[in-house]
Amino acid sequence: MTTAQPRIVGITLLAALAASQSALVVLNPLLPDVARDLDVSVATAGQLRTLSGLAAGVAALAVGLLATRFGLRELLLGAIATLAAGSILSAAATEFAVLAAAQMLAGLGIGISYSAAIAATAEWSTDADRSRVLALALLGPPLAWILGMPLVGVVGEVSWRLAWLVVPLAMAGVSIVLVSQRRRTPPARERAGLRSVLTYPGVARWSVGELLAFSGWAGALVYVGALLVESYDLSIAATGLALGFGALVYVPGNLLFRRWVDAHGRLLLIFLALSAAVTVALLGSLRSSLWVSVALFAALCFIAGGRTLAGSARGLGLAPELRLGVTGVRTAAIQSGYFVGAAVGGVALAVGGYSALGLAFAALFVGAAIPHLVPLR
Repeated sequence: MTTAQPRIVGITLLAALAASQSALVVLNPLLPDVARDLDVSVATAGQLRTLSGLAAGVAALAVGLLATRFGLRELLLGAIATLAAGSILSAAATEFAVLAAAQMLAGLGIGISYSAAIAATAEWSTDADRSRVLALALLGPPLAWILGMPLVGVVGEVSWRLAWLVVPLAMAGVSIVLVSQRRRTPPARERAGLRSVLTYPGVARWSVGELLAFSGWAGALVYVGALLVESYDLSIAATGLALGFGALVYVPGNLLFRRWVDAHGRLLLIFLALSAAVTVALLGSLRSSLWVSVALFAALCFIAGGRTLAGSARGLGLAPELRLGVTGVRTAAIQSGYFVGAAVGGVALAVGGYSALGLAFAALFVGAAIPHLVPLR
């Protein structure tokens, strides 16, 4: 592999992950318009995200079964085409049931494409280049937020259907062009079924840590907007700017910690999880000014950027012959994290307000550090 190739591989997988994430985020600002146009409540329309997340989680857990039938390039191309088809069907839906089916179709593509893209960071790079390629690829999801959300807002003013045709399809098209440039690779020799993946030494412990970490992180993302609005009476536009700033800070967190991932991955997972626990607890309880809250949220995003990279690198190194199955488990943990984080946060908020919310998410992050306190044999 030449020195130019790791960057090309990283950009290719960045585009794939951005396409995968864009198919999720495009719905967020469009919910009221979708609900009004299809004559359902906003709460009902919100279940579309639940359906796509459920489909993505199931697909991610099953993706290892495809490892011996398809190479990573073909798997990625098929998955991205599937999420693009789901986006087109979403734009054309005139009934809520059709839109729900379209979102589940997109979810299948999301779960498979995310898992395959992460696995490809190891398969398409050398051991020496893996962390560099992984760090670049993981910029795809925040890039989908940074570039995609404003574009959804502009196009959505014209029509929510047009937003589905512009944002996910544009990113999917770029991704398909780039992935097509990669040479074809043979399917894996060993089938990565869920049972064989979870019984592999260290994978179950790692996956529990990923689930708890993503539950704390996703839960914070779900409720931080409400925290800012209710604490400081912010407008929707100002809240969006604050959250966008956090997404920007996520990027240097991802890049900075890359230099320590290979040599100190386990220690990073412990340190960053505990740092996130302290930060999110302060975010919930220390609301003395808007700038303090925004700074704490930005710090949490910075930490999450590094922790996501370290968790991905750790998983890729655990079971080299079952990588697609391992990354599928991680993708399922991400999707499940939204359910767990939202549920835990909702209970904590009802019981003790935002201070209890911060402590609940802190407990999840502390739990995420525990599986890594004892080194693997």
